[in-house]
Amino acid sequence: MAEIKSLHQHAGGAASAALANANRLEVVTFTLGEEEYGIDIQKVQELRGYDAVTRIANAPDYIKGVVNLRGIIVPIIDMRIKFALGTPSYDQFTVVIVLNIGGRVVGMVVDSVSDVITLSAEQIKPAPEMGSVLDTDYLIGLGTLDERMLILVDIDRLMSSEDMGLIEKMAA
Repeated sequence: MAEIKSLHQHAGGAASAALANANRLEVVTFTLGEEEYGIDIQKVQELRGYDAVTRIANAPDYIKGVVNLRGIIVPIIDMRIKFALGTPSYDQFTVVIVLNIGGRVVGMVVDSVSDVITLSAEQIKPAPEMGSVLDTDYLIGLGTLDERMLILVDIDRLMSSEDMGLIEKMAA
């Protein structure tokens, strides 16, 4: 848990760091199946282990249910189901990334969280214009770090998309 707390404390200073150096992107990396993804650390409120959720009748399969997080009812989305990456399994490595997007709190279930990485503008390549597991509308691009390639997800756009409907669309 010390790692989780330090990540959360680290995230608090990310806003000022991002302002100081706008050509860098600090991301939390996570895995879904064989792929590694990254989301802007400024959207991450905290990391939690996967706990039982309360199912909601007639909710889409990828919405596992809701949890009560210190008095706030938080919808939990399983990204493996959302991206059709096979049957999820929940173990000691399964993590819920609690996001704060547009004033709404949403939990995102991922296979594991790897680390926090700062990418420079040169390390971020545009998303390819081709069919992929993830609609490219929701991609910032691809991050390259040595031999690793990260799929950088625009989590605001994904969570406010019509099929998710969890967050009101942001004013452009």
